[in-house]
Formats: sequence, structure tokens, C-alpha cells
Amino acid sequence: MTIAKPFLQPDAAQRKVAAGTDPVPAPSMHPKTGSEDAGATPRTGIRLSLHEDLGAVAQEWRLFEKRADCTPFQTFEWLAAWQRHIGVLGDVRPAIVFGRRRDGMLVFVLPLAVDARGFVRHLTWLGADLADYNAPLLAPDFSRLVEASQFAPLWREAIALIGKSPRLCFDLVDLRKMPEAIGGQRNPFLDLAVAPNPSGAHKAALDPSWDSFYGKRSSATRRRNRTKLNRLAAHGEVRFVEPQTDQEVRHTLETLFEQKARSFAQMGVRNLFARPGRRDFYLDVALNPALRQTVHVSRLQVGPHLAATNLGLTLKGCYYYVLASYGDGELARFGPGAAHLRELIRHAIERGFHHFDFTIGDESYKREWCDEEIKLYDHSAAASARALPTVLVNFMLRRTKRLVKQNPVLWRTVSKVRALAASLRLKARPPASAP
Repeated sequence: MTIAKPFLQPDAAQRKVAAGTDPVPAPSMHPKTGSEDAGATPRTGIRLSLHEDLGAVAQEWRLFEKRADCTPFQTFEWLAAWQRHIGVLGDVRPAIVFGRRRDGMLVFVLPLAVDARGFVRHLTWLGADLADYNAPLLAPDFSRLVEASQFAPLWREAIALIGKSPRLCFDLVDLRKMPEAIGGQRNPFLDLAVAPNPSGAHKAALDPSWDSFYGKRSSATRRRNRTKLNRLAAHGEVRFVEPQTDQEVRHTLETLFEQKARSFAQMGVRNLFARPGRRDFYLDVALNPALRQTVHVSRLQVGPHLAATNLGLTLKGCYYYVLASYGDGELARFGPGAAHLRELIRHAIERGFHHFDFTIGDESYKREWCDEEIKLYDHSAAASARALPTVLVNFMLRRTKRLVKQNPVLWRTVSKVRALAASLRLKARPPASAP
């Protein structure tokens, strides 16, 4: 936990510059986009610029992400769709920081935003709530250009630049779910004061063939899987389906939403898709032609039944397992979700992917498949006095949550109590009145 110096309002900052007492030069306008430019930082020669309009930087961002180290959650189309369907509803304002070399080449993009709702305004990652990983986009040579000791001063320059915008005043820096590495590079945000996120993530290195990869599973596990698959097949032909038309994609996702809603209700967890804009966001990215090579929708069909569904993401040789569900009822006893997962891994191997990323979460089945654990970190800092109570409360809540989630016995107990409470609430509901 760190306490940052409060940010000056724009008029106060300008008065200090005019008086010659502020060592940070006043921002100028970037010649290409018209956004604020902080000038080059002395130690690195990196020039920072702030962009509040996503459309103004769309083309350059898209080009940069092709060569940058990043995850699918930092691609322009994903974040633009999030802002269009969710951010605007919640008064979330993009605060995108570009870092350039002296020759104008991009070195990094920080896809940040200010959540202006409530008494305490947050500086956070854009689209943070639906991203399993939050991170910057880094040029392949970022680690060579910016040493570990140089990033913290760059970050201070970036938040000072954001704080000078009248629309982007904030009280709290709240950056969550940051992976320890981005591509092959260490995440520079780990050079700030960070704490472990309550959850970890997991990834599997894939073999060149499915038989080789699956052969690592125990013979008992493979035999059990065959038995369940045969029992599924007794209810109809089992097929792995990739919907080809917009109508099929929409139908598959609507089924996923319904299956997840029932699952959330049984676990006593708030329904993600009941919140404003969420369903429209996922439908948008799944049907967006620009994301056709990134978003992967599939289902496990058992006869006429959509037994399991999935929305995954792909980028640079890695398959990201993002949303998955399976139906309840008779078929649920025979592991349709697990059967679908096996087909997804087989699909990833056949398409030449090198890794299968199970993303955030420490469920036991992920550990059974994976050979790499990804540590995630959070950074929180007060930027004004009124954010201090929030920082302290968040620190204690996250620490407690991590203690519970990293202890299998405690986590199982909490999950069972939560599910029991949900079951009792459902039973206590009055029956729907007849029309």
C-alpha cells in the first residue's frame, strides 16, 4: 500500500508553472492527434502523450498491437467495444497514455481510464472488470529501452499528465489483476508498490499433437473420461461445433448466458450478465468482423442439446479460456463441460497454438492440466486525502480474500456456505403468480 502525493487541479498547476516553481513542464499538444504531450522525460528520452478519444488513436493502436507484447484484453477492438457498451453507461473516461521514442516510434501504450462515479474517483485500467489480465502494451524492445529503475519516474509523469486534464481528476489509483510478465518481458508495473491479487492464473504448454499432450494424463483419468463420453453419446451424437453464421453465434452465446446465470444463482454469485451492457458487449465482440480471428465461439452438441458452450480468445499462439458453461439436468452428470474443454485443447493444438491459458482462477481442474502458474498483482495508491479510507479498506479486504482463496479448506467452506445461502433464498422466494 502506498500513499501518493495529491494531484493539483489544472489551474493550480498552471499557476505554479507560471511562477517558475514547478519542475514539470506544462503539456503541449501532440502534433498528430491534438492530445496533451508532456514532453520527453530526461532519463529515458520517452515522450508521453495523453489521449481521451479512442477514435483518434485507433489506427496507430491497431498497428502497434500487432508487434507489441500484450494480451487480447488490451487490443483496441476489445476495449473500444467495452467502452461503447459499458464504460459510457458508468461515466468511465478513457485516459490512454502513449510513450514514444525521440524518433516517434511507440514504446508502450497504457490503456487507462478514470471511473468518475461516486465520491472517490478511480484511475484504473480501461475495461478492467471484464479483463482477466490488465497490463500495458509493450514494444518488443521495451525492456532494453526502459530499465527497471526508470519506470517508476515514467509512471509518475504519466499520472501527473492525466491529473492535469479537467475531465480526468481522480482520487485513487487502483490497478488490479496485473500479470508478472507480458509476453516475454517482465511487467514494469511490478516496480511499483504491489501486493498479490487474491487469485492466480494458470497456463499449459501444448505439445505438437493431442495424443502426446493427452497421453500425459493418467490411464485412470482417460478411462473415466471415455466412460462419461460414452454415456453422453447415449443421449445423441456428440459433436464439437464452431458456429459459422451470426445467428448461430448469437444462439450459442444466449445459451451460454442462460447456463451461466443458473450456475451463478446456484453458487450465490451475482449474475455477471445481468449488469448493464454486459450481454451486448459479448455479442458485439463475437460478431465483430475485426475480431473474427481473435474471438472463438464453440459448443458441445449432444444430439439436439447444447450441452456446453464457450467463448475464448486467441492471440499470438495462445488460446485464452475466458467464458465456459454447461447445462444442468441429466447430461450434467456426465461431464459435458470437461468433454468440451478437451475438444477445445485439441482444437488449439490442431491450429498450431503453443499455449492454452486458463486465465484467472485457482480451480483444481486447471492445476491438473497446467504446468505454469501466473502470479497476479494489484497496485493501490491514494491521490487525495478522501481516498485514504478506501485504500485501507481495500487493502484489508484483498488480504483477507487472498487468505481465504489460497487456503483450499477455507475456500471450500466459504463456497459451500454461499451456495447453501443461495439455495435457501431460492426456496424462500414466493412462487410466480399465474397470469
